[in-house]
Parts: sequence; structure tokens; C-alpha cells
Amino acid sequence: MKAIRIHEPTGISGLVFEEAPDAKPFFSDVLVKVAACGITHTELDYPVWTCRAGHQRTLIIPGAEMSGVVAALGLGTAGIAVGEEVFGLTDQWRDGTAAEYVAVEARDVAPKPATVDHVHAAAVPRAGLTAWQALFDHGKLAEGQTVIIHGAGGAVGSTAVQLARWAGAEVIGTGRSHSRSLVLELGADRFVALDADRLEDAAGQADLVFDTIGGEVVARSPALLRPGGTLVSVAAPPPATRDDIKTVAFLQESNRAQLIELARLVDEGHLRPQVGAVYPLAQAAEAFSAKAAGGIPGRIVLQP
Repeated sequence: MKAIRIHEPTGISGLVFEEAPDAKPFFSDVLVKVAACGITHTELDYPVWTCRAGHQRTLIIPGAEMSGVVAALGLGTAGIAVGEEVFGLTDQWRDGTAAEYVAVEARDVAPKPATVDHVHAAAVPRAGLTAWQALFDHGKLAEGQTVIIHGAGGAVGSTAVQLARWAGAEVIGTGRSHSRSLVLELGADRFVALDADRLEDAAGQADLVFDTIGGEVVARSPALLRPGGTLVSVAAPPPATRDDIKTVAFLQESNRAQLIELARLVDEGHLRPQVGAVYPLAQAAEAFSAKAAGGIPGRIVLQP
């Protein structure tokens, strides 16, 4: 099969489009013919060069999100049929989705949203699961509360805006000025441009702050919370500057039940997947570089 592989931890410059051994499903796996693969430009910096058993990996296939069609089942796999359209988030310790085929644990995929194509479905899993777990699992966001979402124009942030709006929260989005119209269109009540407005104008207003940016933004975020509020970040550990708030840093996990709920929200029109650009699989290096350069909202998707 054709795949994108990287043979050394050299970042984007090391990505190679080449022939790779065919993916094979193991026990409780499904083999998926990949129709579209979502990428995150920082994923090549993740600690993926060591496998779960502690051994050094000699190469990796990047990509974690995908949408496609089940081509074969591993021994013991039940509840999924060959020919079924699925989407999901793979285990980062295994070969990824930037390939013609990927073997993934059956528990990490769910039926694809019926109302969107594979490209848009592939933009949902990582952003959707990250936003869901930040807002509801860690942030305990409830109807009537106020949430500030940093990086609201990005793939994760724009998903979080829509989920928070669906949950009945007041939503304040932040980001660069060019994201204002998109964030407000997706349901935010207000937008604070970090390159033009004063973040401090929102001081003390939030029950929850969800940060996807890190750096100075997360450092200034404790002041935005009411006493008893929660600061959740996927970009950096939040500072422990207040003892009357809760801080959480986490990495998203695949969750079949949450994928099913996200697909339902897509099909019901509550969640609109954000695709920034689509590239052929062979142009993965260009796709990673374009996203890293900034200015492309939403998720970049590769197509074999």
C-alpha cells in the first residue's frame, strides 16, 4: 500500500510518500480503507518514537483521524461489518492513518455521520473528542454557565464553540482578528481578538476557560475565572496561581460512545465539521507545512 512515512524524528522534512507493507488487522481490529485522513501539524512532535512496550520505533506512519470503509475484520471482532462506513481516532502508538489502509481497534471507530462526506467526517474525531472531553468530562460545563474558548477559530476551538452553544452555555471565543466572523457564525456570543482587544475585559466572568493556545494566553487565563471555576488546557499545564479554581491539563482519548454522539450532532445540524484545506496523500509534507505556517482555519485533510 502507499503511505506517508517518516524514518527519523526529523519533523516535516522527513515525511516520505512511499510503498509500505500492507496493514493487517489483529485481534479485535478492523482494517479500514482510508477515504480521508485528518492531520494535526504538531503531531510529529508528539512522543511517538517509543512504543507502549518501551522499544524504539524505527519509523512511523503519521495521522490519527480517519474516515473510510471497513475492508476486513480481525479475529474476534464483532459489531462491525465489512463495507460499513466508519470514522475514528487511532492509537498514536500504532501506525497511523496517512495511508491507503489502516488497522485500528474496533473500539476506536464508530459509524460515520451520514450527512457529510468522508473529508468532513475525517475532520471530526480528534477535534470533537478533545472539545467534548475538555468541556464536559473535565470542565463539567452546564447550561447557563459561561465558557471562554481560546483559539476558537482552530479545529478544536471551533468545535468547542459549537458544542458549548449546543449545551446552552454563553460562549466567548478568542483568537486572531481574522477568526472573528467564523467564530460568531458558529455560535459564540462574543469574540475577543487577542491581537487587537483586551483579554482582561473578560476578567472574572467565566465558569470555564478552555485553552488550545498555551504560552502567555494560558498564563493570563486564571484571572478570567470566577471563584470555583475551571481552567482546562490541551496546550500547556495551566499555572497554579489561584487556590480557588481547578486546573486541568489532558490529552484526548478515543471513545466510541462519544464518537457516536458527535456523529449524531453532525447529522442533526448542531455540529459543522471545519475543513481548512484538502491535499492528496502524496502532498502530505506540503499540507503539514501549510498548516504550521498558520492562517488556515479548521482541519487539514489528506486523501489517498
